[in-house]
This record gives sequence, C-alpha cells and structure tokens, in this order.
Amino acid sequence: MKEHRPRRGSLAYSPRKRASRIVPRIRAWPECSETRPLGFAGYKAGMTHVVIVDDRKNSPTYGEEIVIPVTVIECPPMKVAGIRVYRKTVYGLEIAEEVWASGLDSQLSRRLQIPKNNGNPEKLREIEDAAEVRVIIYTQPYLITGVPKKVPDVMEYKIGGDVSSALDYAISKLGNEISVGEVYEEGAIVDVLSITKGKGFQGPVKRWGVITLDAKHARSSKHRRVGCLGPWNPHHVRWTVPQAGQMGFHQRTEYNKRIIKIGDDGEEITPSGGFPHYGVVRNQYMLIAGSVPGCVKRLVRVRDAIRPPKARYDGVNLIYVSTTSKQGR
Repeated sequence: MKEHRPRRGSLAYSPRKRASRIVPRIRAWPECSETRPLGFAGYKAGMTHVVIVDDRKNSPTYGEEIVIPVTVIECPPMKVAGIRVYRKTVYGLEIAEEVWASGLDSQLSRRLQIPKNNGNPEKLREIEDAAEVRVIIYTQPYLITGVPKKVPDVMEYKIGGDVSSALDYAISKLGNEISVGEVYEEGAIVDVLSITKGKGFQGPVKRWGVITLDAKHARSSKHRRVGCLGPWNPHHVRWTVPQAGQMGFHQRTEYNKRIIKIGDDGEEITPSGGFPHYGVVRNQYMLIAGSVPGCVKRLVRVRDAIRPPKARYDGVNLIYVSTTSKQGR
C-alpha cells in the first residue's frame, strides 16, 4: 500500500540561499490617506514580556489581564537624505527626478558616495506625471550603544497621501530627522521585515525535516541522508528533492504584528543587567507583540500592514513591563 503524507519541508521559500544584503527589500506598499512615511526601521534589542488587558473582542479572555511576549526594537531618529519622485510606465515605476539634502552626516559617506549636485527641491513640483513620492532615509546606529557599527543603513520609504501633499511633506523633512512617534501610534498593526538568523551549511534532516532510519548495519556510513534522490526518469535530480545547503539568513516578512508601546526613554524597559548581547536601550523604542525575525542587533524594517485583519481592538491598556534580569540567573 502506498504511503500518503505531506512532503518534508515547504518549497514556498525556495531557493533557500543567503540574502543578498542585510537591509530587507520592500516590494509593495499599502494605500494610505495619511501624509507620512509608511514605515520605520530600528535595531532588535531583545525580548521581554508585558501584562495588558485583553482588548480582542472575540477572545475568550476579553477584558482580563494577560501576559504576552514582546520584542524590543530600539528606534533612534532617522534622517531624510533625499527625495525620489517616480512616474508610471508600461514597464513599471521609473525615477523621474531625485534631490539630495546638503550637509549630510559624514558617516553616510561610509555607505555610499554622496552626490555633489544636490538639485533643487522646487523642481520636483514641476513634474506633471508624478505617481509616487519616496524619501531616502538612513539610520543612525552610532547613537546606539548596543550596535557596534558606524555605517548607516540606507533605504526608501513611500510617503502616503496624494502626490502634492506627499511632496510638500518630503520637502519639509529634507535633511531633518523623523522619529518613530511621528509615524506610528500605539496599537497600530504593522508588517515586520528582517533577515533571519544564519545557521550555515546544514544537512537535509535539519534543513528540511526528513526522517532517517539511522541504520547501524550495512549502510552505516550514510546516516542522516535522504532515502532516494529521485526516479530513474527523468535522468536528473529534481530541485524538489531535499538536500543539504544554506540554512538561515533569509529575508522573511511577519504580517500583522501589533505595536504595544512606543516610548522615548529606553531605560524604563531595559531589564536589570541589560539585554543579553545588546546592553541598555537609551533611545526611542517600540514594543512589538510576539517574535521578530533575526538575531540581536539586526536591522528590522516596519511597514504599514498590507493586508490588515478585520478584527477590531478597543485600545492598548498596558499595565506592566517586565524589567527582571534576562541573564538566566
């Protein structure tokens, strides 16, 4: 009798190769009527837990105090380095005009060559077929004690609202800082993008979850391998066969995560002894419900939810944030 079972490991994320860069790519943006950046970025500090009043109306614990795990994202202010205006073509969006700010931080030159010709921001208003406005912003990791690097991370964020109001907002912020409190409020539903932990070269058992008999006789030199690489025909090994290779360090998106708290003083949520392998949070921060991909100190990008849930919430009622030691003793 033929055995029927689900395959070992999902093929949804194939090929499982290393991410090309540490800054995640955002390929789609939601529609938003508010004139503001549709996302922010920070660095993962660690995890703790909080006590809140459950405000999910369909939850069996509605109105009661519950304990949930949260991820702490340290979010120092980001600076707007430039503005890009896009036009629509039959091949997709293309850059119509680009303007850079003057007097940018010297640390930015470690990442890219700053253009000498900045351009005039007022020329952006003369573009008649403008379809989308985005800002080129960069992080300031040198303001963080837990991230030992000086090179900023550069990325693009779309500005919500109609084109004219988005352009006015972008020009007003050119060369200035944007804080996380200007972009999001507590209780917002967002998508989180990051690069997962890298685990190096792994075999098919750990990488795909295949089951081996681990026989101690005859073929004892072939432990932890797949039982068969495929049929005689076709005469090649198919890409669907689970084999050894790179595991981890992939870009992943977690949908519909909730922002529990946004604060200015990170020391109020830093556990005693600091976060393991990170230290003390000293800047603005976000508490996001649940886990976030990636290891400590990794860049985390946050975007407005592109497919938000239909469920409605009453509002975050935060009671307690754990600051007990996370050192394991």
